[in-house]
Amino acid sequence: MTDNSALVRSLYESFGRGDLKSILDRLDPSIVWIYSTTASAIPWRGKHSGVEGAASFFKALTDNLDFEVFEPRQFFAAGDNVTVLGRTLARVRSTGKTFDSEWAHVFTFRGGKVERFQEFYDTAAIVDAIAG
Repeated sequence: MTDNSALVRSLYESFGRGDLKSILDRLDPSIVWIYSTTASAIPWRGKHSGVEGAASFFKALTDNLDFEVFEPRQFFAAGDNVTVLGRTLARVRSTGKTFDSEWAHVFTFRGGKVERFQEFYDTAAIVDAIAG
């Protein structure tokens, strides 16, 4: 049996190293990657389909933000799902403003790969930082 919590921890470690290829390699080809907001100011918002969609999410994220803190804190595993609570402090490149937000990430696995990811942030704080 696959330890999905360990897989999620390895994804966060890869993100911390800037190793996006390792993350993309762990995604199911039919991945649904969701950043839960419709706020048009956030370039990485919305639903992204497939590995290419997830890659476009990461490109928009890393093109626009410099992470000062990205801290997964608590992991909760139940069957094929892992929910993680954490915190981000990031600087918006275009404005120089920071936002500090707690978040929740929900991963769903199939066959040892992530088939669905959804995240929840304080989008108002992010929109304020983007607005300058």
